[in-house]
Amino acid sequence: MIEKALQQAAVSQSEQEFAILRDNFNRKISYMRISITDRCNLRCTYCMPAWGFEWMDRNSLLTYDEIFRLVRVAAKRGLYKVRITGGEPLVRDGVVDFVAGINAIEGIREIALTTNAVLLKKYAQGLKDAGLQRVNISLDSLDPKKFEEITRGHVFWKVWEGIEEAERVGLDPLKINVVLQNGVNDMEAVDFAKMTIDKPYDIRFIEYMPVNDYEDWKSKYIPVAEIKERISRELGELLPVTEKESDGPSKNYRLDGAKGGVGFITAISDNHFCEKCNRVRLTADGKIRPCLFSAIEVDFLDALRNNCTDEDLDLLFDQVLGIKPQAHDLDKFSEEKMLKAMVNIGG
Repeated sequence: MIEKALQQAAVSQSEQEFAILRDNFNRKISYMRISITDRCNLRCTYCMPAWGFEWMDRNSLLTYDEIFRLVRVAAKRGLYKVRITGGEPLVRDGVVDFVAGINAIEGIREIALTTNAVLLKKYAQGLKDAGLQRVNISLDSLDPKKFEEITRGHVFWKVWEGIEEAERVGLDPLKINVVLQNGVNDMEAVDFAKMTIDKPYDIRFIEYMPVNDYEDWKSKYIPVAEIKERISRELGELLPVTEKESDGPSKNYRLDGAKGGVGFITAISDNHFCEKCNRVRLTADGKIRPCLFSAIEVDFLDALRNNCTDEDLDLLFDQVLGIKPQAHDLDKFSEEKMLKAMVNIGG
């Protein structure tokens, strides 16, 4: 009897392991970035083309209920972290209730949000109460004039008020993402890092990637190793921080005695960037991208609106796992790898 019970337990464990979201390179997919809109209240130069953008038809956007269903199916197979993105997610009506709905799904343990913080002061408390745990805020300059040039928006102080409100309500960790551009904002890196001495902010420097401007993006690219060296030279040694799964691709450090941290995301310069990739991206119109720089997507919207079963959705997730590439291969710098616009993918 005991032997039979052990055999049944082994079969059950095997079946459970088989169901886990795991790609062909043995990477467990536990993290989904969910874009809930392609709309945005800024026009950042590296995110949106200067010549304009054709917005998605609103009828083609996933409803919140459709997203809940996808997350429930994926959570049964090991998904436990969700990051809500856009465009700018806070411009979509009902976002606080959406966070509460995600928080109610069994198996989801981490909910994060990426925002430009223009509307964050208004929503921070409600989001925290609904179950949001952490927030990433895009801020590429501490100079209001330069901020306006990069974002094409005159809202620097609204963003700063949003940061302060996020800190007040206890969204932790509070991460500030800085996309480095050579000759544009790289000279502010030390000032950003200096903030972490007195503030509990995690500043994350992100290497510039080929979006919109394939012809000259390399002129704007600067490796984060150079930024790291500048910070160490002017502020002191950057001490490595013990790596956590929630850190994602960021390599994290801390200045001695600092309240916050400094992280580096080496999407271009590090050949091992993709080895631990545990994420997929759900676009606002119902496609799942297994890789940010892969044009291959799996369409879930059509299935959702044609009476599919959860088993059908499982099969679509299996397709996603099957086409997830081993690496983005950006070192080949092929033009087809260039993202035409980050705003409709969710970053």
